[in-house]
Amino acid sequence: MAIYAFKGFIPVVKKSSFVHPQACVTGNVIIGENVYIGPGAAIRGDWGQIIIEDGCNVQENCTVHMFPGTTTILKKGAHIGHGAIIHGGIIGENCLIGMNAVIMDDVVIEEECIIGALAFVPGKTHLPKRSLVVGNPAKIIKEVSDEMIAWKTQGTALYQALPQECHESLIACEPLEEIEANRPTQEKMYQTWNSIVGNKNNSQ
Repeated sequence: MAIYAFKGFIPVVKKSSFVHPQACVTGNVIIGENVYIGPGAAIRGDWGQIIIEDGCNVQENCTVHMFPGTTTILKKGAHIGHGAIIHGGIIGENCLIGMNAVIMDDVVIEEECIIGALAFVPGKTHLPKRSLVVGNPAKIIKEVSDEMIAWKTQGTALYQALPQECHESLIACEPLEEIEANRPTQEKMYQTWNSIVGNKNNSQ
């Protein structure tokens, strides 16, 4: 792991969590239980504090930072999609931040909101519980349904299981030059998730 102390602040990472070796965690950062931090993520607690609560995931190439002197909080089960930027504020419990979305300073996003991919949420925005938000600048388009939040929660559960799987099986290796004759498949590994997604798609 690329973990760096800064001005006496040493990051805290609970043992059940997984920070990819190609991610970078700096300074005043507290990471709870069963958190997944993907490769290329930058969690930079140099000018303020970052708290990532239990069951969150911060995926590949995300940036989490803050305005000087403030605290950034990802509450339990927050799901930060590939390439998103969280530049301060509070991400509520069981929220989903879509791929390449940008969340600016002093934003408050209440629980179970879904922020669409590429959305831009301006500073000091306050989004009420279960808002579905898209666009640049971001706007609320409707309320998140029970079906949508159940789908989000199931997806986050995969990431909550991933830290243990990485601890057990992620190994640096050299690539093969040929495909193995009995190469395993992943179909059965995610059979439950595939059935959920398939049922959802068939119902639309």
